[in-house]
Amino acid sequence: MKKSVNAYGAVSPNFMRSEFECKCGCGFNEIDPELVYVVQDVRTHFGLPVNITSACRCKKHNKKVGGSAKSQHVLGTAADIVVRGVSASDVQDYIDNKFPDTYGIGFYSSFTHVDVRKDKARWIG
Repeated sequence: MKKSVNAYGAVSPNFMRSEFECKCGCGFNEIDPELVYVVQDVRTHFGLPVNITSACRCKKHNKKVGGSAKSQHVLGTAADIVVRGVSASDVQDYIDNKFPDTYGIGFYSSFTHVDVRKDKARWIG
């Protein structure tokens, strides 16, 4: 069951809102509750810590890091994640098999991009 995302503090059993904040320090952290659900599902499945390397991005930070002008990160619906001790391909395979008909998954060699867009999107970065 999905929980609502509070303005501060814990947003799930294993994640704090601050982990999803824009890395530029602007404070943007309007994260979609469905994304929290998916990232928590990955954490629960593997039983290992998940590092969120990028989630919410303000437009300025998104541009600075070379993100797409239509990036899901600026909507608070995307996260780039690394599961400690698990290959990115294993994480990608898990998410792709669990949610085969929806969401966006970026297949990168060192991390996984996941977003909760309604349509299915897959790409290799």
